Amino acid sequence: RSNTGETMAWSESVDTVLANKEGLAAFRTFLKSEFSEENVEFWLACEDFKKTKSSTKIALKAQKIYSDFIQADAPKEINIDFHTKNYISQNISKPTLSCFDAAQSSIYCLMAKDSFPRFLRSEVYKELVKKHRDRNQKRWLPFL
Repeated sequence: RSNTGETMAWSESVDTVLANKEGLAAFRTFLKSEFSEENVEFWLACEDFKKTKSSTKIALKAQKIYSDFIQADAPKEINIDFHTKNYISQNISKPTLSCFDAAQSSIYCLMAKDSFPRFLRSEVYKELVKKHRDRNQKRWLPFL
């Protein structure tokens, strides 16, 4: 469970939110409301991909990420520049653990500069802060 201090710390960076289970869930809810949850899903898929050890799994996961997020008309197509998309397309047949780095970095920047500041102003975030504040007050003031 996170506490109010942690909830407030989320406002410092998108990293803090992405690293916290409850923060990530709230951020995803917010992105869903903006129809851009594919960004965080892609980022998480890349994080998982980079931890892959087996070369067979690397190829399978890379193909899945490519078909889910990168290829034209992908079900969760992310918004990345032509050169990055082209580079991935050309190298997807022999993927490396770093093949999505440029795209992941681009999506991270998009979330950090665009979605994250809106998230901090959103009702989703305000409700979460309020919930933690209320929970802490009850903990310290059981007679209320």
